[in-house]
Amino acid sequence: MMSMKKLAKDTVIYGLSSILGKFLNWCLVPLYTRQLGSTAEYGMVTNMYSWTALILVILTFGMETGFFRFANKSDKNPITVYSTSVLFIGALSLLFAGSSILLAPMLAAPLGYGNHTEYIFLLAIIVSIDAFSAIPFAYLRYKNRPIRFASIKMLFIILFIALNLFFLIFCPAIHKSHPEWISWFYRPDYGVGYILISNLIATAVMMMALIPELLGFKYVLDKSLLKELVKYSFPLLILGIAGIFNQVADKILFPFLIPNEKTAMEQLGVYGANFKIAVVMVMFTQAFRFAYEPFVFSKQKGADSKKLYADAMKYFIIASCLIYLGIMFYMDLLKYIIAPDYFEGLRVVPIVMIGQFLFGVYFNLSFWYKLTDETKYGAYFSVLACVLTILLNVLFVPKYGYIACAWASLISYLIITIMSYFIGQKHYPVQYDLKRIGLYTLITLGLYAAYMLVDLQSIPLNMAYRTLLISVFIYYMIKNDMPLNQIPLVNKLVKQ
Repeated sequence: MMSMKKLAKDTVIYGLSSILGKFLNWCLVPLYTRQLGSTAEYGMVTNMYSWTALILVILTFGMETGFFRFANKSDKNPITVYSTSVLFIGALSLLFAGSSILLAPMLAAPLGYGNHTEYIFLLAIIVSIDAFSAIPFAYLRYKNRPIRFASIKMLFIILFIALNLFFLIFCPAIHKSHPEWISWFYRPDYGVGYILISNLIATAVMMMALIPELLGFKYVLDKSLLKELVKYSFPLLILGIAGIFNQVADKILFPFLIPNEKTAMEQLGVYGANFKIAVVMVMFTQAFRFAYEPFVFSKQKGADSKKLYADAMKYFIIASCLIYLGIMFYMDLLKYIIAPDYFEGLRVVPIVMIGQFLFGVYFNLSFWYKLTDETKYGAYFSVLACVLTILLNVLFVPKYGYIACAWASLISYLIITIMSYFIGQKHYPVQYDLKRIGLYTLITLGLYAAYMLVDLQSIPLNMAYRTLLISVFIYYMIKNDMPLNQIPLVNKLVKQ
């Protein structure tokens, strides 16, 4: 029980930066969808950050998990593992940044960025710094310093948002009344560029905040250790590339699958904005991942480790079901985070959320091959999912548009989740509480059906009815699986 409480506590702290950060970025969606010139410009932002996510996975090379694995081995020096990882990722990031800057003039137009070669420059520097900072952040997680981890992440987020507000709201207002004050640095038609500039400045400040984690020890490049790290991490790299490409392939491929470039970016903008509504599920999965990965490796030798993994899966699914119902039931209000021009894409939200939920379940299952050093299976699953996603997008996006993107991801995650479960039970059997998991799934489906079948033709009445429905779920959850008297805060209040 104490281990589960520790996991829950760390999930909350790590999640503070992730959830609050993504929530605040979520709050930028109304700004982008209203301040950028068109849905096509937001489509360009969606496309660029999809490329960034893919490249970031390539540059980190699976070394975060590799670092955790080898730093926890009794025959390895954690500082040597850390310094070797830092030097390797640092060299890789520098190589990428330099190559991208040289090739930028040839890449901008084919990617649909027109004559904005500087977009490539900015993206290359941003993603290189992000990749390098991944190892110091992993070190903070290894040292069990979630508060410092969260603080630095929040510094980046707050600065990024403040700069967006400065360039997209404050500067346009000043330009209307006193253009001469800011004309020396501000261009009214450079909206997308200012998003990238804001990102670059915030990323650079975040990197400076991590400098203490890069000092105070002797750097050693242990070549034999590096070979072990690369051997262990390379399948995870393939897994990561395929996994992230499965998440961003639709946004990367979309402009190439719709004949008209302008129409493609407009539709991608609509899809990308509505995808953001479903980001709550992504936030929860990421927060859980930050706490769960070091937790799993630290508990692998415990006698009750498999019981802890099974409990973690159950509570993850319960929380995910609650999040899904919450988003769907209050969609009449949440949809206003995007501009009305984007409402046509709301139908993708439930599909995207289920897909992200399945990805979270798959992540929970994935530790069987990480703990048994059979990481090749992770690569197999991710490559399969990637191939399926690409195939489904290529076949159906030209006819059905972005709705096919959402279904492609869901189907791919479903298949690899099922495969990982059955193969994992042969290699590293865990007695998951399938009965309780199945029951919560049925309750969620039943409540969702009750929501879909009843429309009281009034937003206040609908909100009241849906609140009643979600209260049924919460009541059952508290009564059967999360009793209030087992929550430390409630215990403390009762005793007082």
